Parts: sequence; structure tokens; C-alpha cells
Amino acid sequence: MPKSEKIALVTGANKGIGFEVARQLAAKGFRVFVGARNEKAGRAAAQKIGPAATFLKIDVSDPASIRKAAAELAKMVDHFDVLVNNAGIIVDGDSHQHPQAANGRASLQPMLANSSAPRIVNVSSSGGQLHDGADGWSPVYCISKTALNGVTSQLAAALPKFAVNSVCPGWVRTDMGGPNATRSVEQGADGIVWLAAAAPQNLTGKFLQDRKVIPW
Repeated sequence: MPKSEKIALVTGANKGIGFEVARQLAAKGFRVFVGARNEKAGRAAAQKIGPAATFLKIDVSDPASIRKAAAELAKMVDHFDVLVNNAGIIVDGDSHQHPQAANGRASLQPMLANSSAPRIVNVSSSGGQLHDGADGWSPVYCISKTALNGVTSQLAAALPKFAVNSVCPGWVRTDMGGPNATRSVEQGADGIVWLAAAAPQNLTGKFLQDRKVIPW
């Protein structure tokens, strides 16, 4: 498969921001792997996006599932260019991203390294910022995003060939964000897609919102 073909894997892509990111990347000419733990929903999402999308079963809370997904991906392509870590869950009114989502990159890193311009985009939140103190809102969720931002910084240093960034999509009207959120999924996806497809490759180790660097 020619490396001129841009390939992306988006986790949690069966709905919400993840689906919109996958849809927009496909529209930009990417071959997109729609990562989801729910096979029925994931296959339906890939079908809705179109022929550029392929379902890939992956549960980021399960290291074995991540390894299996990496092996399945390797059967279909010899590289991929962008990993968008979007998967998160809601638990008892709070929500968080499994720490294994960050650890899972180790299984996927060799195929990303085959890219001429590998990128990792971690979907985070301004709730994880430490610079202005915490406000007590949804602490489990916020702490998970603080940790994700830390992982982003460390990975950027460890992988100098890669562009590794985290991004806050804002308060988005999804199942997680609720109907009163101030942003559409299209608006929420914009900065993620920009980092995945258009940002300078030397932009790395940063936390961004609306295509601009924001404090950690």
C-alpha cells in the first residue's frame, strides 16, 4: 500500500465527536479506521461514513483488545499516520478516559512509526488544566485529563519524529456533553481534525483549543 495514502485510526468513533472526526477525515481523503468497542454500532458508523471507513474493534479499557486491534490493523495496512485517542466513558455521572488508552499506544507505535509524518491527537479537556487551580467539577474526569495531558508531554519528548498533542474540543452537544452544550459536534471536531490533518508537523507537546495553544 503506498504511503502517499493517509490513514487514521479514531477510537470511540461510533458516535459524537469521534464519529464527526472520522467523517471529516474521510472527507479529506483519509482512509479511516473507526475504532469502537460496540461492534454493531462501529460497523454502522463506518457504513454511514462510506467506503473510506473500516470498522476496527477496540476497547481501550482492555490491553488485550488493544493488542488484538493492532494485529488486525497490521493485516490490512503497513502503516498509519494519525491516531486520535477519543474514547471515553461516563460512570455514575462522572466520566473519564481509561489510562490504558495511553498505554495502548505502545502496541500501535510501530505502525505509526512507519509513517513519514506520524501524529497522535489526544482528546482532552480544559477541565484538566492546573494553571488556574481546580473548581471541584467532575474531579475524576478532570484528573484523567490532567494525566492525559502529562502523557502527551512525555510522549512528545520520547517520540521526536511524532507530532503529539492534546486538544480541548470545548463543551460539545453529545451524549456526554448534553443538549445544552454550547458547541456543535462539527465545531468540537474542528481542532482535532486540524491537528490530525493540517497542523505543522513540528507543533508537538502542546495543549490546544480552537487551533491555539492554551496553558496546561
